[in-house]
Amino acid sequence: MRSIVLGVCSSFFFAFTFVLNRSMELSGGSWLWSASLRYFFMLPFLFFIVIWRKKWIALWEEMKRNPSQWLLWGTIGFGLFYAPICFAGAYGPGWLIAATWQITILSGSLLVPLFYEEIKTTNGSIKVRGQIPFKGLCMSLIIIIGVGVMQYEHATQLSIKPVLLSIIPVIIASFAYPLGNRKMMALCEGRLDVFQRVLGMTLGSLPFWITLSIFALSTTGLPSKTQTVQSFLVAICSGLIATLLFFQATNLVQHNMAKLAAVEATQSIQVLFALFGEILFLSAPLPTPISLIGMVLVVGGMVLHSYVSRTDQLEVTPSDTSKQFS
Repeated sequence: MRSIVLGVCSSFFFAFTFVLNRSMELSGGSWLWSASLRYFFMLPFLFFIVIWRKKWIALWEEMKRNPSQWLLWGTIGFGLFYAPICFAGAYGPGWLIAATWQITILSGSLLVPLFYEEIKTTNGSIKVRGQIPFKGLCMSLIIIIGVGVMQYEHATQLSIKPVLLSIIPVIIASFAYPLGNRKMMALCEGRLDVFQRVLGMTLGSLPFWITLSIFALSTTGLPSKTQTVQSFLVAICSGLIATLLFFQATNLVQHNMAKLAAVEATQSIQVLFALFGEILFLSAPLPTPISLIGMVLVVGGMVLHSYVSRTDQLEVTPSDTSKQFS
């Protein structure tokens, strides 16, 4: 239950990303700066936290052991996650980006076979390749249907080009984020805490952000004061608070792929937070009764997903695991 609560809290702070990115786009800011500034602002805060906790030496030794892995999965988990999100924000409203982002619930479940999970038996612990949680996948579809219902009226008002340019990049991001996160957890094997891992992935993605900022400088010039301030807020709310909460939630259940998928399912509530944020700060229209039905489906699907994932894990027995090896 603690991991689910942390997941919900992280979704609240993640929602700031969609609202503020849309605000920056409406004010004429470049998505290139919106993406790179967030991680530049995150870096000194993360350094301070890790050094203050006297964990920098351990992180540095870990990164020296596998520098290419940190570079690869940091770039995928952070770079190919956030850059497409910001790009999509240039072509669609925040609510549409937040709604499309919920595909990560399905993406996370589909990635399960790429990893191993630890199963406790009477003879000790064994590792088996994860299996797609089909029951949880069905509950995820309820969430996706709820998102579709909630946004149907708005989506029909858009032309095909902005819809595609806002959907395709987010689909890419939906696979990149959980893939990078899980790969780094598997690489670290519990040797690093959440703060160390986030800092390490940020450092690993730094070459990507530097390249992006150089391109932004050559094409659009320096960012405006407004965009800089809003990017700083995104860095604090989403980059630091939300990411650390989410990574802590996934750390609690990192050896249980069913519960891990349930934690990732809590991110569906971002749609509600983003919608309310746009209503309050960007004067978006109030939700219609149809949208309210969609919200109920989203929350209900999340609850059912968590329940099914938990009961699936309870059904695993030593005899079941032996069958998986035959």
